[in-house]
Amino acid sequence: MTAPAYIQPSSYSKAGIPLFDPPRDLFLGVDPGASGGFAILDKDGNVVDVTKCPDTEKDMSDYFAEFAPRLQMAVIESVHSFPGQGVASSFKFGMNYGALRMGLIAHGIPFEYVSPGKWQHPFGLLEKGRKATDSNTAKKNKHKSRAQELFPSVKVTHWNSDALLLAEYLRRRFNGCP
Repeated sequence: MTAPAYIQPSSYSKAGIPLFDPPRDLFLGVDPGASGGFAILDKDGNVVDVTKCPDTEKDMSDYFAEFAPRLQMAVIESVHSFPGQGVASSFKFGMNYGALRMGLIAHGIPFEYVSPGKWQHPFGLLEKGRKATDSNTAKKNKHKSRAQELFPSVKVTHWNSDALLLAEYLRRRFNGCP
């Protein structure tokens, strides 16, 4: 069996069979939380996969294992709990955030954190003077609309829009785009 032309053998097994390393050409955007999701783009901006955040640590690990050999980098939105947020929901969010980090580390996927303001800025999603009383749904609709513009072939929803935009932010950063 011959490997595709773009893959070069990195080493050989004891039996002399060439072992191949796939190219690391994918970018993972992670919107953490129960209503978040994962999005994977290739270096050209094509959507490879979009999924809701897995429900269990095992499902998350399986997901990372599938794509780890080709992931160049992942980005996790740097978020935190808010005053007035329930203790149980804060705990659950923290558990999920820790599982995400551990899964990426365990599968050898390099990752970084990015603040909402930093990744939203290039997409024109920052609103000056936004009040705490403004609707979160209105904000999510803006994000969804922007993701629909960038990814017209994908069914964009509230749970996947930020993950798609995070992956695109990371892809552009690695490709030297603003």
